Amino acid sequence: MDAKILLPCSYLPSVDYFACLVHRSCVVDLGEHFVKRSERNRARILAADGVMDLTAHVAHADRPRQPMRDVRLDYSKRWQHQHWGALVASYKASPYFDYFADALAPFYQERFRFLVDFNLRLLETLCTLVRVPMPEVSQQYVEAGPGDADLRPKHAKGPAVVAEPYVQVFADRQSFQPNLSFVDLLFAEGPGSLLFLKRCRLE
Repeated sequence: MDAKILLPCSYLPSVDYFACLVHRSCVVDLGEHFVKRSERNRARILAADGVMDLTAHVAHADRPRQPMRDVRLDYSKRWQHQHWGALVASYKASPYFDYFADALAPFYQERFRFLVDFNLRLLETLCTLVRVPMPEVSQQYVEAGPGDADLRPKHAKGPAVVAEPYVQVFADRQSFQPNLSFVDLLFAEGPGSLLFLKRCRLE
């Protein structure tokens, strides 16, 4: 069996995450345990004053050994409204924000019961927009085999992704920030995002 990359189910995944989807066979694991303060419910975008974390609120985040597929979203605070406001404020001046905004806005209006449903629907939408292959999804925990790259642990070290810089929305006032959420690349490069990912190298 070919070696694969094991990925967590992530919220607005990073550029490196999407580079893995383009270059290798990937499996998103819904059976792994939820890890607090990780990409499972946190994304990084570029705001006017620097990198900003967007955190989707979940219920019972402190519950130990909670499978990702069982994690429920918590709407007691208006995090969806805050996230969309941050995305608009950060990227409205980017070249392709208006082109893709209508596809993403509904995710910040509709209420999803489970985090994995929210994450996977977002991932599927992003993959469709730029024609990136959707990874395999496993409902059960996946054991890493020989040669597999396991990016599920919080401090995992998988294949290094070598990517060239691109022009970010605040390039006139901030230095380039690598490996933000894929939406940072999407709003900057639009349909050219796939070609950018293909130029990335996994080492």
